[in-house]
Amino acid sequence: MPYRRTQFVAGEYYHPYNRGIDRQLIFLERENYLFFLRRWQTYVSNAEVELVAYCLMPNHYHLLVHLRTDDLSRLLQRLLLSYSKAFNRRYDRVGSLFEGPFKSAHVDRDEYLLHLSRYIHLNPVLAGLVAKAEDWEYSSYVDYIGLRNGTLPKPDVIMSRFGSPADYRQFVEGHISADDAIISHLVLD
Repeated sequence: MPYRRTQFVAGEYYHPYNRGIDRQLIFLERENYLFFLRRWQTYVSNAEVELVAYCLMPNHYHLLVHLRTDDLSRLLQRLLLSYSKAFNRRYDRVGSLFEGPFKSAHVDRDEYLLHLSRYIHLNPVLAGLVAKAEDWEYSSYVDYIGLRNGTLPKPDVIMSRFGSPADYRQFVEGHISADDAIISHLVLD
């Protein structure tokens, strides 16, 4: 197994992310996004990894996870391999789908955790895919602000710092570019 710069430790928060090889699309239709989330439930959710926030974009994904195991690499490898095989089969393609092994950053401060959740949820807006974050179906943002009652994300750790979903919405929509410095190393171009 290749050397991983970020070592995973149970009890900590991490931000795994990756994009399509050569920045190619990894989600071509709605069913792809839903299949990826179902694969998450099959390969990762039941294995002591709590999904705090997520956003699936056409050519990349962002996850925010809390670990109760140090085995995230193996679990995500199974998910991504399963997704890649199914994607290749469906679209009659061969070869790698993702740009190498997934990348991950350790979330070591509360401030970072909050700003990262906002960055993840604003991704489709910043990419110009939607005008409002709540309009992007493939994100946990709608769960955070009470427009969907999903069971996949576990937003309690973030939401416990806000009085209400409306307060979190204000935090996300009140994004200012000065906050970008906190997470600038995570921006995928």
